[in-house]
Amino acid sequence: MNNEVQSTQIKKTMLAAAVATALVAGNVQAANWLMLQGTEPANSAERAKVWGFVQAEYQQTDDTLLPSGKKAAFNQLAPDLSTSSGFNIKRARIGVRGANLPLDSKVNYFLLAEFGNNGITTGGNAGPGQVSDASITLNHIPGARIRVGQFKTPGVEESLQAAPVFNYVNFTTMTDRIINERQFTSSTGNTGRNGSNSSFRDIGVQVFDAFDVKGYELSYALMYGNGNGLNRSDNNKFKDLYTYVSLEKYFSDDKGPRAKSFKVFAWNQDGKRTLSDLGDKNRTRSGLGTTFFNGKFRAAAEYITADGMIYGGSSGGGLPSDGATFSVQADEKANGYYLDLGYRVIPKLELKVRYDTLNSGTEVATNERKFTTTTIGGQYFINKKTTLLVDYEMREASAPNLASTHAANKILDTMDNRIAIQLGVVF
Repeated sequence: MNNEVQSTQIKKTMLAAAVATALVAGNVQAANWLMLQGTEPANSAERAKVWGFVQAEYQQTDDTLLPSGKKAAFNQLAPDLSTSSGFNIKRARIGVRGANLPLDSKVNYFLLAEFGNNGITTGGNAGPGQVSDASITLNHIPGARIRVGQFKTPGVEESLQAAPVFNYVNFTTMTDRIINERQFTSSTGNTGRNGSNSSFRDIGVQVFDAFDVKGYELSYALMYGNGNGLNRSDNNKFKDLYTYVSLEKYFSDDKGPRAKSFKVFAWNQDGKRTLSDLGDKNRTRSGLGTTFFNGKFRAAAEYITADGMIYGGSSGGGLPSDGATFSVQADEKANGYYLDLGYRVIPKLELKVRYDTLNSGTEVATNERKFTTTTIGGQYFINKKTTLLVDYEMREASAPNLASTHAANKILDTMDNRIAIQLGVVF
């Protein structure tokens, strides 16, 4: 336990030191995920730019049944869990962004609504037309831009990366289960979520900026938020603290969504959640990672740890329609990582492979579940704003500390591989 506490203190100290360094470095106007989604170009932003994107998908599994003869939740398609194969409008977002012209070009805004069928528009009273992003950024203080509202929290690379340029149809199991938070009322017995997935967003205030440090771009973000999901007020007196720092070397002048660069980053999220049966529980997430892209080769890797509020899935792997309920392991821990490689065979075609693993429920041996997925596929860039993704996911899950004949392993043995195809366009 002392080693764990010391490790956490070291991580926080490193992040604080990096942020302090950032505050005394020289300011630049480079685009990265923090800057790209939180600010507008200085002196060239439009008053109101309407934009959006649509992603239509087809996914399929073999619909292997549980040992009980009932359908397995993990072989059905999210978010409805009503079929093992089918078409879906995964994302359909439209919004407006710009600067507060002609009054003040240093005031930026970002508004986006979701009309697709996903975790934002399902759960609780959610539905089509949910606001996913609504923020105002003040750029008046050198080295300390201030963003207020609902927006992506600084954290895992998969979450910060803009959806239209994400390299896969589905997130890694690690990111989906321990970062993309599901809101439940109690630790057990939940028939469904009480609201939208977090979709990696929160409501709060963030101080951030990017700086030039001897040819490298140093970025930082400090956010203070509710930690209670989208489009609603907080449900307790506690707030979440988010910390992020990155160092990036660009290989060209292009600093957009597919910039050629090498980046290392670290982040931490810390807060509390309130459950009706257990009261207030800690929730902490931390990560370290790197990305690389030189125009032909692409690589990324990230390691994440989680302490508290671990998503437990459905009881027996079943569906709510068959009587299964969802749980949260309030005092458990988890860890995982992914390795991602891509190669541009020709400028318009990338072949790719990704390996990700999640060790969930590691504190109690009988709770532990291990998920591994190897994804192979490709993406074809029809044009600068239209992309076709084709993925084949080889999925495995097990309870490593239980006998192979145990009911838990018999259930997890029924997890299918998955085909995922997506066509996306930005407008």
